[in-house]
Amino acid sequence: MPSYAFFKKRYVPLAEAKISVMTHAFNYGTGCFEGIRGNWNADEGQCYIFRLKDHYQRFLKSCRILKIDLPYTADDLCQMTVKLVEMSAFREDIYIRPIGYKSSEIVGVKLHDLEDDIVVFVVPFGPYLEGDKGIRCCTSSWRRIDDTGIPARAKITGIYVNSALAKTEAHDNGYDEAIMLTHDGHVSEGSGENIFIVTNGNLVTPPSSDNILMGITRDTVIKLAQAELGISTIERSIDRSELYTADECFMTGTAAHITPVVEVDHRKVGDGAIGSLTGRLQALYFDVIKGKNKGYLQWCVPVHSKAMKV
Repeated sequence: MPSYAFFKKRYVPLAEAKISVMTHAFNYGTGCFEGIRGNWNADEGQCYIFRLKDHYQRFLKSCRILKIDLPYTADDLCQMTVKLVEMSAFREDIYIRPIGYKSSEIVGVKLHDLEDDIVVFVVPFGPYLEGDKGIRCCTSSWRRIDDTGIPARAKITGIYVNSALAKTEAHDNGYDEAIMLTHDGHVSEGSGENIFIVTNGNLVTPPSSDNILMGITRDTVIKLAQAELGISTIERSIDRSELYTADECFMTGTAAHITPVVEVDHRKVGDGAIGSLTGRLQALYFDVIKGKNKGYLQWCVPVHSKAMKV
């Protein structure tokens, strides 16, 4: 089934959304993006886009950091995206990728005096991290870039070279994912995910000061754990060795959802199986993002005006 993109202020077939090799963002990484999930509910014949406005509010903050000035509000971008997803008409889980970027075709390292543009496209997207029984991780030799180098709060395209180096190092060494540390050795995040541990009955996750992206799935887990399970989350620095002694560990992200971690650096996490709290949060989260938990429908934007049964 063909997909579509919003490109150069028009809705076009995805195959027609092309940029020049001279585009500034292509040469210098001067773009920012979001990853947004559309989750297919087969029983209802409906696609639910999860926390759409929250994603675009973060996207516009990223644009502000990179001096990308777009003529759209978060509400404008939400409406544009719903139309785009409806046009694409996928009957499966999808991934929505908006990119704000410096579109000038010019050579020169800078952010000022350049044109800005946006592209949004939609593709089918299944599980990002495979592993029904949990994944194996290693701590990476590549350190997470400090906020004073490239701002961690923005999803800047160029910063993901740091993540790509860590991810491929993990893959080449036989692991599923990497865990990056800060310059002073504290746990930061995965190559594209936030991280949580469960220790002594507490849910713990690194704070914003440890160079993490303030993840929307991370925020969702914190809120669900408190509201549905009565468990508060402690935000504090985590030492590498705490990963080895934790009772449970999991990663969170729009692409990764909630992914259990069962081994770190050849050491089992807990008993080496998916932990009970992780499993409960995972089940709760999947019901929420597919619109099955009616208490959280305010987070889910339905796309189709009529059911689209397979």
